[in-house]
Amino acid sequence: MNRPNQKLPIDIVFHPSWWHAHAGITFDEDFFYHPKKRVESERHMEQVLYDRFGQYGLGENRNKDLPVIGATHIAAGYLISEMLGCDVRYNEDAPPDVLPAGRESLDIEPDAAFKSDAFQRFSKLCEELKTKYGYLTGDVNWGGVLNIALDLCGQNLLLDMLENPDAVHTGFANIAEVITRFVSGVQSETQTSSISVNRVVRFFEQPVWLHSECSNTMISAEDYEKFILPIDAAWSREQRPFGIHHCGKDPHRFAESYAKLPHLDFLDVGWGGDVKVIRQHLPDTFLNIRLDPVQLNNWSTDEIRETITRLVADSANSELTGVCCINLDQDVKDEQIATIFETVAELRIAG
Repeated sequence: MNRPNQKLPIDIVFHPSWWHAHAGITFDEDFFYHPKKRVESERHMEQVLYDRFGQYGLGENRNKDLPVIGATHIAAGYLISEMLGCDVRYNEDAPPDVLPAGRESLDIEPDAAFKSDAFQRFSKLCEELKTKYGYLTGDVNWGGVLNIALDLCGQNLLLDMLENPDAVHTGFANIAEVITRFVSGVQSETQTSSISVNRVVRFFEQPVWLHSECSNTMISAEDYEKFILPIDAAWSREQRPFGIHHCGKDPHRFAESYAKLPHLDFLDVGWGGDVKVIRQHLPDTFLNIRLDPVQLNNWSTDEIRETITRLVADSANSELTGVCCINLDQDVKDEQIATIFETVAELRIAG
């Protein structure tokens, strides 16, 4: 059974708008690819976290220059889509925008992804950091099979799933091959794969292979089982611990399907998910409960406390439960953040 190294692990991730407004950070191309700025930005972010929330354990790396190869303090999945042909637009106060490629079909050559300018630029960053520091750390948000396929083909993909399923199976398998090669390469260097997908995985001794399935909310459970489950099943056998990041509001709709996987060690439970139903189907899976960053801005501290307490109780196993809130924007108040951490601390003591 996959357990974290502490009871009820908790973490937060601020939206780039928060970082831009409160720390003056700009999320231009250099933030992601200039070696010196990459290191300086991560250290600056750690210092800001320590100054505001250090009492809750944040900012532990504020005094270190770490060769972090990807942005682990924001949610930003774009690189593999870019490697496969999408253009990416960088912003001052938002994550990179992936511009749809508008392809007619998922005609993908995996080797070509690793010859792309996007991958060569990433490799150059890694080489320069490793030359200077002697090692690499961190990882890069690698998206997910369906997410990337939609970036490439848009709504044409949904039609092809109905009319040309064999081609979709082939395209998905090729995307999965690119992901496996990319993530395995990163993990061999840094010993992690998915901190940039959800920071809660850093509390696990073994690196969680966390597949982003944000777009599952657009498909039926039957289509998931037909097209995506075989890929997840293979990864769940080969890449333990294996997890699914389901940030949509309907993870309970897929709970029965997820239970068919050989192993599901970690599930990101999107806000709105019925935690009780999910736990019934997945009694041995670590459920990482996600709070809604938009609604949270309008919640009182009592509402935050009541919500977290209720959801943790619904999970019915505090040893297999975590809490997070991702993409908190510039309007969130420090006392709201404090309430998240303090409520979880109280629940740890309560058992």
